Amino acid sequence: MSNDQPRNPLHGVKLEQVVTDLVDTFGWETLAEQVNINCFRSNPTVKSSLKFLRKTQWARDKVESLYVYAIIRGKPLKPQFNTSSRAPAEPSVAATPKPSAVNSHIWKTPS
Repeated sequence: MSNDQPRNPLHGVKLEQVVTDLVDTFGWETLAEQVNINCFRSNPTVKSSLKFLRKTQWARDKVESLYVYAIIRGKPLKPQFNTSSRAPAEPSVAATPKPSAVNSHIWKTPS
C-alpha cells in the first residue's frame, strides 16, 4: 500500500502548524468564535490547545476543517454567532417597497 496522499490537504502538516497558522491569521478571539471550545476562550496558548486537540477528536476535526477552509482554500470566515448583547437592527420602513409597487411591471397594474 502506498503512503501517498495527493488529495489530502493536511498530509504532512502537523497539528502545531495548523493551530499556529490559524492564530497568526485570525487571532484567538476569532478562532474562539469559529470553534467554540474553552481552550481558545480562557487563557489560550498553543500548548494547551494542542494538549486538548490531541485528546478530543471532534474538536480536532473542527479545527482541521477550519484550517482547510480558511487557510488552504482561502475562503473568508463567516461569523458563527452574535457576541454582542444588543438586539439586531430593525429594517427601515423606507427601505421596504410598497405592496402595490411590488411586481407592478409583471402585473401591469398602476402604482
